Amino acid sequence: MTDIQYRLPQQRNIVSEFPGPKSQELNQRRSAVIAAGVASSVPVYAADVDGGVVVDVDGNSLIDFGSGIAVTTVGGSAPKVVENVKSAVEHFTHTCFMVTPYEGYVELAERLAEITPGDHAKKVALFNSGAEAVENAVKIARVATGRDAVVVFDHAYHGRTNVTMAMTAKNMPYKNGFGPFAPEIYRVPVSYPFRDPDGMDGAQAAKRALEMVDKQVGADNVAAVVIEPILGEGGFIVPADGFLPALAEWCQDNGALFVADEVQSGVARTGEWFAVDHEGVVPDLMTIAKGVAGGMPLSAVVGRAELLDAVHGGGLGGTYGGNPVACAAAIGALDTIEEWDLKSRAKHIEAVIHASLDSLVEGTEVVGEIRGRGAMIALEFVKPGGTEPHPQLAKAVAAECLQQGVIILTCGTYGNIVRLLPPLTITDDLLREGLEVFSDAIIKHEHTP
Repeated sequence: MTDIQYRLPQQRNIVSEFPGPKSQELNQRRSAVIAAGVASSVPVYAADVDGGVVVDVDGNSLIDFGSGIAVTTVGGSAPKVVENVKSAVEHFTHTCFMVTPYEGYVELAERLAEITPGDHAKKVALFNSGAEAVENAVKIARVATGRDAVVVFDHAYHGRTNVTMAMTAKNMPYKNGFGPFAPEIYRVPVSYPFRDPDGMDGAQAAKRALEMVDKQVGADNVAAVVIEPILGEGGFIVPADGFLPALAEWCQDNGALFVADEVQSGVARTGEWFAVDHEGVVPDLMTIAKGVAGGMPLSAVVGRAELLDAVHGGGLGGTYGGNPVACAAAIGALDTIEEWDLKSRAKHIEAVIHASLDSLVEGTEVVGEIRGRGAMIALEFVKPGGTEPHPQLAKAVAAECLQQGVIILTCGTYGNIVRLLPPLTITDDLLREGLEVFSDAIIKHEHTP
């Protein structure tokens, strides 16, 4: 294993009830001042995070299989990230790159252009969140092509702004009551091997989707086809081999842009820098966020230079976009991934997960499929004897894991997916211990009605 540095003991240690008294007190304070629409899936309050553990305010040390939804890829307090942030804030916290620019923004853009797929000339624009990056990718695509229509997919999640809500498939909780949404967004079926007709391969699934585009939208009207190479919130759906290349080829043939939303799947999470690398697909534009800055708010659009340069001066940006402290954190995170060889670590985590869970999956009727890449793995829970989604079981398993000191997140259009997103810095012992707790929870609750 790579010689990863830790501040905190990498161990599960439960010393109080869940939630503990300090978390309960904080929750009372929260209920008085925090909007009810801001929900939390875990009812304990963090005090310290490092490597693969989250220590709460009551002193419980929990195994982290969530990484703040794939954000703390290098751990919650990686030394290089912390060092860079401290150095940055000692000089300045903000000047606005659109007013007085600074080297960190330029250096990070250089780094992102280097690690993203393709050897063509690239340019970069920095923002704050994944949704901002996706929305700006749409803006760039529309200006560069002179077209309006944007094609997205079933089970997609792209954000909570107006345009990205329109692009997101799931109604509750992301869209319900928030319309009307931005127009010229068109949804087509994605390749979902577990739920597609028997025998449908990636090329056939792409043909199904693109025939709908041709008939219902018109290829000449499409500015961009936007897809998560591994669909995140929709259930960690890995499209069948050949699906993404077929979409990219169609875009090239029809003058549309292929946009890879790598907000959750990117930055070494799947064992490569980006999930599209697994199939050798080179997007025209790519959106990046979450794991890129070690927990600081930062996102990016990276793409062909001529596309980003098609936008008029002042058309891209934002007051906080590419904040100097966030840029410093991102440079530290990228350095950490390279120095600790965390791409290889992600592949190792995948192997450990399969070694721990495959026999359980094969021996139970309530797990329809285990899927994913690298440290982005999910189990789809179903009613015994079929493929009917079983969200009650996913919820029960996640709750049981929390009671045993393991943070696990659910997702999926049907709420029946449990996703495993450990930091790439988690130790093997901690990973295996957490997987044992997870396995025991499945066995304990597999008869949930």
